[in-house]
Amino acid sequence: MVDKKTASFMRSLALGDIEEEILLPYPEPRRAEKETLEAIQQTLKSMLGGRGADFRAWDRAGEMPPGFVQDLKDAGLFSLVVPEHHGGMGLGATAYARVIQELGRYDASVAVTVGAHSSIGMRGLLLFGTEEQKARYLPRLATGELIAAFCLTEPGAGSDAASIKTTAVRDGDDWILNGEKLWITNGGIADFFTVFAKTSLEGRGHITAFIVTRDMKGVTTGPHEDKMGIRASSTTTVVLEDVRVPAANVLGEEGKGFKVAMKILNAGRTGLGGGSVGGMKRLIELSVAQAKERKQFGQPIASFGLVQQKIGQMVIDCYAAESVVNMVAGLVDRGFEETQVEAAISKVLASESVWRTADEALQIAAGSGYMREMPYEMALRDTRINRIFEGTNEILRLFIALTAVNDLGQELADVAESMKGVLADPIKGFGVMSDYAKRRAALATGLRRKKGKWTMLHPALAEDAAVFEAAATDLAIAADKLLRRYGKKIVGAQLLTKRLADAMIDLFTLACMLARVSTRLEDHGEAAAVEERRILTVFARQARRRVEAGLAGLEQNEDGALQAVAAHALETGRYGWDNL
Repeated sequence: MVDKKTASFMRSLALGDIEEEILLPYPEPRRAEKETLEAIQQTLKSMLGGRGADFRAWDRAGEMPPGFVQDLKDAGLFSLVVPEHHGGMGLGATAYARVIQELGRYDASVAVTVGAHSSIGMRGLLLFGTEEQKARYLPRLATGELIAAFCLTEPGAGSDAASIKTTAVRDGDDWILNGEKLWITNGGIADFFTVFAKTSLEGRGHITAFIVTRDMKGVTTGPHEDKMGIRASSTTTVVLEDVRVPAANVLGEEGKGFKVAMKILNAGRTGLGGGSVGGMKRLIELSVAQAKERKQFGQPIASFGLVQQKIGQMVIDCYAAESVVNMVAGLVDRGFEETQVEAAISKVLASESVWRTADEALQIAAGSGYMREMPYEMALRDTRINRIFEGTNEILRLFIALTAVNDLGQELADVAESMKGVLADPIKGFGVMSDYAKRRAALATGLRRKKGKWTMLHPALAEDAAVFEAAATDLAIAADKLLRRYGKKIVGAQLLTKRLADAMIDLFTLACMLARVSTRLEDHGEAAAVEERRILTVFARQARRRVEAGLAGLEQNEDGALQAVAAHALETGRYGWDNL
């Protein structure tokens, strides 16, 4: 029986253990939620279907009409995750991600507006709010009377959230906030802001989260930013000038705001992943129709192998991303608390998959795809931001890899500590050393310990499961070698940890797909899962090649030479080999 407070599939995998009971059976929405989702799906279809021209017009204008925002409120789309006793729908993470997926099929700006409100804007209130705070704000957030925004990023603090400059100084029973927040989604239409400020002027950190409302004196927002994509969503600065905030509006503990921010972002990543999956499904439909209708050399381009390759890969990428997003949401719904690594993987995977899908969809449409009256160029612009906001993919890759290596380092430290007392307590010392020695021996020899192999998957998936097990063994060995070689200096070896993270992303994705197809086989039989097994097998082979190449690059690579080339460009400020 796994401990839901501490169990993490990927953190265990980096140690060589396959905690399959975490992933099996594959999660599905609850029956009651399915009925709600079907009703929401029909509402969205009637409300948003056929409005492509409107979405393109609003994209060009850079703003949604207030009347349409009111329609979103009237449809209950700002109440999705608000508990029922506060007037909301009370959707779990799986159902919520599915709604954002539906919105993503129609328009990214709409999905971002709703998602920023629920995923991050008011998530801190749900996670850390007092009962009094929830009673005061949640009913109005559910109706959309208050739209929420998340205020962390500043001109000099993006990924390095601990370096924020916004200050909060205690004054009696209040806090006085001063600072400027940048690129705030929903900034221009929000009345409820989750704001992060330094509550100590000494050094970095010591951040506290606050509930700030627009009606507080000194709260102003700037004009709409002129963005590349998601242009119809509101993005502005939020300026705080001597804003007096009651101490009762502190979210969570004073000085623990960084933890609050990270918990919010972690919880919100299933929404971003869901929106990405929805966008991919729509792009696949467009590409299939385009490939069937467009003719070259007297035949539909759908008959050409290279076009089939593009569409096939789009489908595989979508199935893979959907499998991961639904799995992470399911873990949250089941009460697992240590999902940070898996959530980060879902964000990286989904955001990069939808970007590739948008690019390939435009390529299939060829010249017409480049024209603004077609949906492809807008989709390409809209999807680009996903790799940046809610944590850049570069930072998330470092987090994914370093979390795994940190766990391994802790285990090695525990072994070293136990050896100090071997003479005083030889049984205890031998026991700890024995467990680690057995794991190391199993990894080195390729012999599978019980926790190093799948035992609960459907027998039909034995070959694909073996691919996973071999790659997982390689990952655990590589992580061990990397830590032993670099120690604490591993934090600065970003090109190496990126390779480790990429392997972890592929393996978690494959694990989720194995669990999904296995559950499908168990519930519906082999005849119902023929196409899904084919998708799984293709992905497994692709992932195995990528993992092998990536982990081999930990030993032999051109990183030093590449960084030297970069150093030359940074020193000269230009490309230095023009032929004139």
